[in-house]
Amino acid sequence: MKETGYQPIEWLDNKVKLLDQTRLPREEVYLELGDYREVAAAIKEMRIRGAPAIGVAGAYGIALGALKIEDTSRDNFMRELKDITQTLAATRPTARNLFMAIERMQQAAEARGDTAQMKKALVNEAARIHSEEIEATGKLARFGAGLIKDGTTVLTHCNTGPLATTGYGTAIGVIRQAKEQGKQIKVLADETRPLLQGARLTAWELKQAGIPFTLITDSMAGYFLNRGKIDCVIIGADRIAANGDTANKIGSYGLAVLAMENGVPFYVAAPVSTIDLSLACGDEIPIEERNPDEVTHLQGASTAPEGTVAANPAFDVTPHYYITAIITEKGIIKEPYIERMRGIV
Repeated sequence: MKETGYQPIEWLDNKVKLLDQTRLPREEVYLELGDYREVAAAIKEMRIRGAPAIGVAGAYGIALGALKIEDTSRDNFMRELKDITQTLAATRPTARNLFMAIERMQQAAEARGDTAQMKKALVNEAARIHSEEIEATGKLARFGAGLIKDGTTVLTHCNTGPLATTGYGTAIGVIRQAKEQGKQIKVLADETRPLLQGARLTAWELKQAGIPFTLITDSMAGYFLNRGKIDCVIIGADRIAANGDTANKIGSYGLAVLAMENGVPFYVAAPVSTIDLSLACGDEIPIEERNPDEVTHLQGASTAPEGTVAANPAFDVTPHYYITAIITEKGIIKEPYIERMRGIV
């Protein structure tokens, strides 16, 4: 598998280095953050985004905060660590990978006897979470590429490449792997409003990878599906409930309905770390409500009359019966999801 020429996130001993995704595609700017609160702000402000990447950033943020705890009392250390994890947990409530990372970091600390050991264990655990996400997306890309035939045109939504995963990519990873296998692939990329992750980030990554693509507005998807111009839809996921219901960037549910109406396969590509077996169905997935200014403004410029009331749910939930298959690093899952996901997780 070919590597990209950019690193979305890196650990620099006592700092977290990340590519500021809000500055793309115009400029490639890296931030070096030395405080866990700065990492939390970067996640909240979507300077780093995508469920797997958020999980990695959260883990590194916890490690960063732990290294600066001066109290050597185990109990006091754990109290301060709890404050750090709560700050990071409040940033993006829908992303399952963030909470998976927080759970693992807490367990890593609790398993050690003194604070020096805890700090070392937390840094090591964050690095382990990072490497596991990289490995997972590489594997799921290989599984998913088997679903893609030569000459396929894929519709994708939001951004699911290395920027969102720190690894090979989920939905975009499947597309990249199919291309590397010699298949002729074309992509239609939704702009993904209101923050245009498709236009700003997916288009940038596809161009970097040399994959032919056409950018469309979100509302054009039905037109192209109805005209037979799309062979399959592949999206990522921020959280998958035990029955297969999937939360992803707002607009995903509408794409799934349109795909079924037009007889087009609808695939979800996500690492196992995104699956949340504690939630029975999609109704239990918390949906992040973001600042309405993201709807009424574009990069600081107003696009609506002053005082306009706007809603801004960041995600919607696609019921499992609209999903043809879920692609993971442990294989491809199909109905009945509730049994097969328990087995694979």
